[in-house]
Amino acid sequence: MRSDILIHTEELSRRWIDRMADSGVEILGLHPTGGKTAADSLAHLVTSLEDRAFRELLDYAAARGLEIEYEMHAASYLLPRDLFESHPEYFRMDEDGARVRDTNFCVTNAEALEIYAANAAALAGKLYRSRPYYYFWLDDARGKSCRCPSCRRYSVAEQQLLVLNRVLRELKKTNPDAKLAHIAYLDCLDVPQQVEAEEGIFLEFAPMERHINRDDGTRYAEEEARMMLPLLGFFGRKDAKVLEYWLDNSLFSNWKKPPKIFCADREAVHADLDRYQAAGFETAATFGCFLGADYEALYGEADITPYTDWF
Repeated sequence: MRSDILIHTEELSRRWIDRMADSGVEILGLHPTGGKTAADSLAHLVTSLEDRAFRELLDYAAARGLEIEYEMHAASYLLPRDLFESHPEYFRMDEDGARVRDTNFCVTNAEALEIYAANAAALAGKLYRSRPYYYFWLDDARGKSCRCPSCRRYSVAEQQLLVLNRVLRELKKTNPDAKLAHIAYLDCLDVPQQVEAEEGIFLEFAPMERHINRDDGTRYAEEEARMMLPLLGFFGRKDAKVLEYWLDNSLFSNWKKPPKIFCADREAVHADLDRYQAAGFETAATFGCFLGADYEALYGEADITPYTDWF
């Protein structure tokens, strides 16, 4: 398997780049923060990509042999929320039948989908030095899909795949090699039944629930484990990526700063990597957030070898 670490945009530094390159990491992933501020964080990334110093950091990463990808919750950015006043029909309907602007959108609204796809293609063109593998995830929320009469007949995973198929067609107009990730995460763990994945859609399996301790965590973690192989069977193993949380100190710090001191479990990480390799994943990625300069100022450099020394 190939190795990949995702860090927050604002944590990118020559020190992080050297740490990855010296450890044999192959792909540097940039990840704007998710949650309710995802659209603003993505906008900040786009602004950063226009900054000479930031682009020079990415040039340095490429010179050190790292390939570059960008992974983000993008729905609220790609369909701007300020369209709600003039076009509420673009946005999702909740269970009470009301159109709401908070997250995602009405995926069966043809005009909304066209705007979304056009904006995704424009965004792809701004992702400096990106590989032709794109990650435009829906919004970071459970239970926030569209429930209008047209959309509700599709599962959340099927709604996501409808969007991805249209976006991929748009991306391929200017980049025939473009590929697009279908993230299996939260509500999107089921195998689509009514929608086929177009050529170039690949699986990104992101089992976050197994790392979260809460009352319903066991049930969700069991569902993740149960669905891994069926999802690989549906999407295929070509380009399949598992996106894990082994080095994700943002999760272990409950997404609050200052970050907590962090130490990964080498034995557990290696056991997981053995399992994912046996299942047929081609890339094993992990978030590595909240391990930047502010972490180092408190605790020194984090040890990433429990992940990197498996490869």
